[in-house]
Amino acid sequence: MAFGVRDFHDLVRLLGEHPEWREELRRLLLTEELLALPQVVQDLAREVRRLAELQAATDQRVARLVEAQAGTDQRLARVEEAVAQLIHAQTRTEERLGTLEEAVAQLIHAQTRTEERLATLEEAVAQLAHAQTRTEERLATLEEAVAQLAHAQTRTEDALGQLARQVGQLSDVVGFTLEQLARELAPAYLAERHGIRVASLERRFFTVDGEEVEVDLFGEGTRDTEEVVVLGEVRSRIYARDVEALARRIRRLAPQLPGTPVGTLFGFVVHPSAREAADRTGILVIATLSR
Repeated sequence: MAFGVRDFHDLVRLLGEHPEWREELRRLLLTEELLALPQVVQDLAREVRRLAELQAATDQRVARLVEAQAGTDQRLARVEEAVAQLIHAQTRTEERLGTLEEAVAQLIHAQTRTEERLATLEEAVAQLAHAQTRTEERLATLEEAVAQLAHAQTRTEDALGQLARQVGQLSDVVGFTLEQLARELAPAYLAERHGIRVASLERRFFTVDGEEVEVDLFGEGTRDTEEVVVLGEVRSRIYARDVEALARRIRRLAPQLPGTPVGTLFGFVVHPSAREAADRTGILVIATLSR
């Protein structure tokens, strides 16, 4: 007979009263795949939760990696900056090394010129030795010191300081003075080091505001095409006060000079303060020893 609506309601009521029938009916009506679907859904839910947990852990690791990468970038930037500083420092070092090499070359050239000047000085000292009649013992010491300089080609401060003192003492006795040495040596020095051509140097007197002003070294010459006048003083020891005094004297005499004044100081020993004053005032210093 036909299955009607009433029968369906009765079936629903019976299934409600007998749960075990629902399971049996489900097994009959559904395929094994559909029956297994709840379990599959549960398994899938568990897998989704596990993937979510893994994703969260992955996100944490990625965040840590990003943070670590940021730190690495900062460290790399610092390293790059340090390398740039090293490159810049190396460039400065190479420039300073080039300057030092040039200075050494100039020192070698200056040493050669100094030896030539020492040879001239030795000749002048030999002339003093021949003229000395009352200081034979000191003259023997001087000749020995000069011979040692000639053979060793050295200029120690003590040896040349002793030479300066003895020459100063001898100049009071004999007629060959430090001024005469300056007049012999200064023209060649000025020509070689500063391009100043002057035929000779002599003592000269000027009158300024009714006052007589004496200059140890005076000579007219040229520097390239410029007319210059050399005005100089001779001192056994040259200090800053000597440089400044000569600068003031040149300013007083400048209106009377026929050319550009060139201040020059000649001596045996030059104090470092005199070098600084010479650089500041433009005075030229000619000496055999700096101290």
